[in-house]
Amino acid sequence: MNISNPDHGIDTQTYCLGNAQLVLENRIETGSIFVSDGKIADVVLGDRLPLGAIDCQQDYVMPGLVELHTDNLERHIMPRPRVDWPHRPAILAHDGELAGCGITTVFDAMRVGSIPSGKGRYLKYARELSRDMMELRGEGALKISHFLHLRAEVCSETLIQELSEFDENDRVGIVSLMDHTPGQRQFRDVAKFKAYVIGKSGMSEAEFQDHYDMLLDLRTRLGDQHEAMTVTEARRFGAVLASHDDTTSEQVDTSAAHGIRLAEFPTTVEAARACRYKGIAIMMGAPNIMRGGSHSGNVSALELAELGLLDIVSSDYVPAALLQSAFKLAELWQDLPRVIATVTSAPAGSSGLNDRGSLKVGLHADMVRIKSLHGTPVVRGVWSHGRQVG
Repeated sequence: MNISNPDHGIDTQTYCLGNAQLVLENRIETGSIFVSDGKIADVVLGDRLPLGAIDCQQDYVMPGLVELHTDNLERHIMPRPRVDWPHRPAILAHDGELAGCGITTVFDAMRVGSIPSGKGRYLKYARELSRDMMELRGEGALKISHFLHLRAEVCSETLIQELSEFDENDRVGIVSLMDHTPGQRQFRDVAKFKAYVIGKSGMSEAEFQDHYDMLLDLRTRLGDQHEAMTVTEARRFGAVLASHDDTTSEQVDTSAAHGIRLAEFPTTVEAARACRYKGIAIMMGAPNIMRGGSHSGNVSALELAELGLLDIVSSDYVPAALLQSAFKLAELWQDLPRVIATVTSAPAGSSGLNDRGSLKVGLHADMVRIKSLHGTPVVRGVWSHGRQVG
């Protein structure tokens, strides 16, 4: 994966954020961050406010948040069912929203693998959308750093063709194996799957049955081939390979055999424990933390956190939840630096980005200033590659 060249111009100014509560790797210290040419030039501890520094008034200053899996861009390009929004304005709105939430690096999730026929059809969009994203990046129009997260839907008709349209120059950082075949993983309960599909698409009972049968047939005919090709293509891109909705230890064994390093949203304690045993990082959703449980009836992220089976948090479908969930999780762990690592250094490291995610000399000056009001985090400033973007 090509990680060179930021999505926007680097701020060449030299400045300092002082009188801040710096959230470091394993502690919080009063100090100052010096920035030069978009990088952290120095970290000085102590309560002295350097001459000319921006006075942070004892607010927290922490690394910019790193988001590995968000469906937010899809929401912007289709704000209502069957309503298509122009891509460039949608991308800019998405980019600005994430910057305002303290997110400075994002892996934008885009589905590859479509079903162009039938009542439940859905069409390809990722190649065109990613081109528009790259154009805006090249024009310096984006506030934060964007990479691609290709969600490879193995239960589809066009996955191999769609994957072949990408190459190592497309900033594909993550490829996840998605299998939404009813009767397993996220949709183990077919009754819940039926209610979800009918509620979303307005299918009749007969139309749902046809759709259900088609999905099972697709998985039987093409699923194994699609899974093997996705693993191969992820290697071609130089991308991290992720699993999605692992439910059993056997599924985790398969993930490990594929070389998967990141498990998105395991649905059971059994699967999470198997991931820990196999050395696979465990990612759970911020909305799950905020709600106190999964909207699909799967394992609670807070339960996994209590068991020490949570490494990374993703905003999933609510960007603002990433920061909010960190402060909620801090109430459980009573360790803010440990929590902040789940949304900064841990996702950065798991995705191969070793140039950000911590307040260390030489790393990108991706930073967010936070004031806590009665336990609710309020964003008061965001810097990406040294440039203030929020």
